[in-house]
Amino acid sequence: MIWQTQQWANMLEESGQADKVLNIWWIFAEKRSIWLGLYGLFILWINKNLITKDLVETVKKISIKEKCLFFQFETLSFSDPKLHTDNCNLKNQYYKKFITEFTAVIELDKSYDDILAAMKPKWRYNIKLAEKKGVVTHIVNKTPANIKAFYDLMTETTTRDSFSWNSYEYYCKFLNTVQESKLLLSYVDETVVAAWIFLFDREVSIYYYGASTSKKKYRNLMAPYQLQWEAIKIAKESGWKYYDFLWVAKPDTINDPLEGVTSFKRKLTPDIRHVSESYIWINSIILYTLLKFIKAIKALVK
Repeated sequence: MIWQTQQWANMLEESGQADKVLNIWWIFAEKRSIWLGLYGLFILWINKNLITKDLVETVKKISIKEKCLFFQFETLSFSDPKLHTDNCNLKNQYYKKFITEFTAVIELDKSYDDILAAMKPKWRYNIKLAEKKGVVTHIVNKTPANIKAFYDLMTETTTRDSFSWNSYEYYCKFLNTVQESKLLLSYVDETVVAAWIFLFDREVSIYYYGASTSKKKYRNLMAPYQLQWEAIKIAKESGWKYYDFLWVAKPDTINDPLEGVTSFKRKLTPDIRHVSESYIWINSIILYTLLKFIKAIKALVK
């Protein structure tokens, strides 16, 4: 997957997302600052079959050498993400979750009619409505002006929906370092009303970042639905196996922060899958417990 490639490691270091990226057995591990000079080592989006006792022992030694409080694996699999081994001395938990346990997918070997039929009727209607209202979507060049158009809409979206976002410089670095990334913009006449960043990686097309206008006169044009449909068609025509919506709430949970985006994604596909598990090894239980306690207190204060 894209997250275990050299270009992704370069993007993390150049954008400051990770303090250091280590190459361990052709696996990339991200050293990240977690609090006041403390570090964690994160090995993310890895096939569970690569996590062996020998690898775990090697990562232990490296995490100690790098003065990391813990190291954490996150698996990624569309069929079964669980690590079926008891001899690695890892706990099935995490310090920070980088990818949610569940995602929404579309299998792209289905026909266009079958993909549309699986959507909620209202959502199929919204796609047609957007097209009727003149919304058009294109893959655009990763120019400063186009990235700025995306960033401006992201600012509107995050202000509207009350969540955090990255800097303009980060999105420039992301798009221009990760070759598999594509920027799609939706227009009404010459106005950009929706913007999405996708990763087209091997068998999977991933909806990574999305933004849309808050202006009332454009909100009823349903541009995000038409944009998603265009991205699905691009992924299917490119021969990818899955269209991955990324990040959905765990089924049957209440007040999940992802509840809003999950509702949107579930109406485009009913296929919700358990794709990720987290496993951790802790170097100092006492210090780690203290850190988790402080983290919990900060969350309560917010």
